[in-house]
Amino acid sequence: MKCVGLTGGIGCGKTTLKHYLDGIGIPAIDTDLVARDLLRVGHPAYQAVVTRFGDECLTSDRSLNRTWLGNVIFKDVKQRHWLEGLLHPLIRSAWQGQVTSWKDEGRPMSVVVIPLLYETNAQSAFDAVFCMACSNQEQVRRLQHRGWFDEHLEQRLQSQWPLEKKMRHSDVVIWSEGPEETTHAQWDKAAARLLQSASKDCSQTVQ
Repeated sequence: MKCVGLTGGIGCGKTTLKHYLDGIGIPAIDTDLVARDLLRVGHPAYQAVVTRFGDECLTSDRSLNRTWLGNVIFKDVKQRHWLEGLLHPLIRSAWQGQVTSWKDEGRPMSVVVIPLLYETNAQSAFDAVFCMACSNQEQVRRLQHRGWFDEHLEQRLQSQWPLEKKMRHSDVVIWSEGPEETTHAQWDKAAARLLQSASKDCSQTVQ
């Protein structure tokens, strides 16, 4: 099985591409959703966060106030590193377990959507890294459309590798501006090439 790490900048189309993968039957796991699940009420990671930050980090129903927590950790590097140290090993364990399960099922390909792929030094776990990208102007437009303020956006961007650096280190760059069909076609072509290389490897092994 070929396993692709899908990364890229904030707002560059990772989630949109995952929806496409879901539709064409390629198994994919989104580490942002894994992190959200880890912080649900009752999970040990949730309790660790509440212990550190107190009830101020909770909403009226005792779930985490993610807006409040985000504002804190992106303004305070020490707090952000603490939270990453708590969550990143749990997230990695979750997606590695899922990938192993797909491999055991005989799936030809799987995808892990991992925004902080390079920041967590996870690239060696994948057969190829694909990077979603768009222009800075388009990225800002998309995030402003989500309701992000300039300060909010800048804090998030500073917490990750610059998009240009991610692009340079990746095996494939998928440009996500323009019609979605164009983005899908870029994926299809790159994925087919990766699977074809797997077939050649198997054939050489048999010979």
